[in-house]
Amino acid sequence: MVATLRVVLDQLVAPTEPELAEASRELARALVIAAPSGCEVEAVAPAGGADDALAAVPGLAGVRRTALQRRELSAALQLGVGTGIGGGMIHSPSLFAPLVRHDRLHDNDQTVVTVWDLRPWESPAELPRAVVAWHKAMLKRAVKHADAVVVPTHSLAARLLEIAPLGDRLRVIAGASPSGFSVPVDEVGRRRELGLPEGFVLLAGGPLASEGLDAGLAAVAASRVDLPVVVIDVEEGHEPAVVELASAAGLPERRIHVRGVLSAEDRAAVFGAAVAFVAPSRRAAFPWRVVDALTLGVPVIAASSAVHAEVVVEGGVLIAGSDASSLVDGLAAALAASLGSTAAAERLGVLAGDRGRAFSWREAADKVWMLHAEL
Repeated sequence: MVATLRVVLDQLVAPTEPELAEASRELARALVIAAPSGCEVEAVAPAGGADDALAAVPGLAGVRRTALQRRELSAALQLGVGTGIGGGMIHSPSLFAPLVRHDRLHDNDQTVVTVWDLRPWESPAELPRAVVAWHKAMLKRAVKHADAVVVPTHSLAARLLEIAPLGDRLRVIAGASPSGFSVPVDEVGRRRELGLPEGFVLLAGGPLASEGLDAGLAAVAASRVDLPVVVIDVEEGHEPAVVELASAAGLPERRIHVRGVLSAEDRAAVFGAAVAFVAPSRRAAFPWRVVDALTLGVPVIAASSAVHAEVVVEGGVLIAGSDASSLVDGLAAALAASLGSTAAAERLGVLAGDRGRAFSWREAADKVWMLHAEL
């Protein structure tokens, strides 16, 4: 008898968050590859959207489309009404799952969901009210009905336990950069297409997506490192706001290059010319771009936080700061020191690369299969 793991891939046919869409695709691919003997992977997706998006996950045993499109399905899941998804072994890379009463013991039904980011609870003002309400409602449903909840770090698990009484149902399974993530051979051409210079300090996120970007830009200015500054993953329409932040921090507009969400290949090409990656955020969220930097051996200068301490470990420089001013000073000093000599930069790059090897979607998939086997 074949055991089928049904993976919710709503983000592939109707993406709302680029990072979540990439994580869903990469996890699904790895689950197919890592499937134990006698096991298979089936996709669950809302109606609508192009089928070729699901073709990005080769080896699926099948695709079950719901009668509802994503928006209607999202509302139905929030209310706990019928969705047509059915039972079985269900794994969702997010909270988007049928969190309803089921019988794991007799029917072998089980539902596992994932929480990557605590922004709806810790920084709700950054998100639309409807999005915050949906996440809070789905977490309440997870408390009642999820067989397990996956989080990417132990620190996030501890924080989530303060928010929701999930007891021993929490499991820690980290994310990773895309499989095979490496600087492409045509990196120079890709950077030229993006209109980017060679050799720059890299940051990620815009004012509404990355707490602390103003501190990161101020730190670059205070470091007196005379290099261009590139900011990626900026939400469309927020580019001028990032330029204004940079100007307020003391960085002239000619040094700032702001880009939006990039493909994995273009993103790797950008990291390929970065001399350092500055991560000033202390948010309780999985730091995807920090992991990218570690994977590609780019020196990491990060604000000290529970998440960064667990992810970076000794793969970069962590800066504590009791307030914004001391954080800026610390980041600036660390950036200046790391780029002060070729030897220092090379050492940080080696440390980053060593730590980056700890993150793998294949390892994550193996842990997901083990989790469902335990359940």
